[in-house]
Amino acid sequence: MLFNTFSFWIFFALVLVLFYAVPFRYGRYVLLVGSYWFYMAWDWRFGGLLAFVTLVNYLAGAWMPSSSPGRRKVLLWSSIGSTLGVLGFFKYYDFFAASVALLLGLPEDAWQLRVILPVGISFFTFQGLSYTIDVSRGSLRPVRSIVDFALFVAFFPQLVAGPIVRASYFLPQVDAWRKPSEANLSEGTGLILLGLVKKMVFADQFATIADQYFSGVSTYSGALAAWTGVIAFGMQIYFDFSGYTDIARGCGRILGFHFPLNFARPYMAVDIREFWHRWHISLSTWLRDYLYIPLGGNRKGRIRTYVNLMLTMLLGGLWHGASWTFVVWGGYHGLLLAVDRLVRSLSGGASPAWRSSHLARWGYGFMTFILVNIGWVFFRAQSFGDAARTLHSMTGAEGAGTVLFLRGHWILLAAAFAGMLVQERWKVFERLLSAPDWVRGILIAAALYSLIFFSYTERAIPFVYFQF
Repeated sequence: MLFNTFSFWIFFALVLVLFYAVPFRYGRYVLLVGSYWFYMAWDWRFGGLLAFVTLVNYLAGAWMPSSSPGRRKVLLWSSIGSTLGVLGFFKYYDFFAASVALLLGLPEDAWQLRVILPVGISFFTFQGLSYTIDVSRGSLRPVRSIVDFALFVAFFPQLVAGPIVRASYFLPQVDAWRKPSEANLSEGTGLILLGLVKKMVFADQFATIADQYFSGVSTYSGALAAWTGVIAFGMQIYFDFSGYTDIARGCGRILGFHFPLNFARPYMAVDIREFWHRWHISLSTWLRDYLYIPLGGNRKGRIRTYVNLMLTMLLGGLWHGASWTFVVWGGYHGLLLAVDRLVRSLSGGASPAWRSSHLARWGYGFMTFILVNIGWVFFRAQSFGDAARTLHSMTGAEGAGTVLFLRGHWILLAAAFAGMLVQERWKVFERLLSAPDWVRGILIAAALYSLIFFSYTERAIPFVYFQF
């Protein structure tokens, strides 16, 4: 079920009615059954996989407090090995099997099993891992109720594409659950509408240009075609993923739960480090806390810091997809972060952008936007050949070419950056929550109008991050 389909909203309405029809001690069962129903609607066979990851991490956490230090390590690594084993087999077996076969001069499919990728596996495995690791560190007490823990792993609003929620954030909300206030319901509804507009009005319209370009890179020449195709994808993936997160947070808010912010207008960033503080925040903080810092972080010298940054981003790239293009994308961002850290060290620990004039900061921001979009080439291209052809075209070596944007796309692009700038400076969305009812009524009507008349309606385009 996709958030941008009627079937999901019928499902959500039924869950909502049943959830509030019973006391919360029974309502959590409604949410858990609904979450498994939601997940198994994709493929019922993977319900067992979700249950396996849940059970392994629950049992490991439950047994750790009464175990000796040696046994605690065994439980931790057994849990990590089992969870990553599930992720590795289903997501990466065919990828590595094909890579090794090609390296040995064999057919690409010599050892492939055509394993089906379970939707959302990268997200719920990371949630399970964070719980077990936190319990082993002593920073989180094990949860007693397996129902509560299963709900934490499988909660349907953010199950398949995040944000990645930690047990220390979610489980206390289960223990102290209260019916949402009128303000919470209003904010939840606003987030859902905002997310649907982002997805169906902005992301899906830009997707038409991105798909047009990247499905036939060799048929387009010139810098204008390449840059508009790449920027179209950059806008698509931001509004697509940000829209999903807004809808997930909105649904959670209406059910009485809060999810952490996952995007904070990343295209307003003035350097690459700030970009990663604003983009997919739940993943970047997860990688920092459970990978970068355990590797040594910046505590073991400058060279080791750069190595740790590169390893973290390479694995972060691989997390996104089983393809060497994703690994290169991660390495590209690792290199940018290393350069950013070097520049900061040479300038006294701060980014030069923060000590520059207002106009210069705009220049740094534009440069960051360009660098990020260059990286999106590897993220979106179907092969290294397509990526190389796109980058070559972007240099202008093939001439100017033709702009792929239609007039409507230019309007959307201008509206997107105007909206981001307004929200960045005045936090308009938060202010509107306390605005008079007639103001909010006009905005809701405008959102519904745009969804009816300006959204892409030929087909329901899946969310980009569903493939991860």
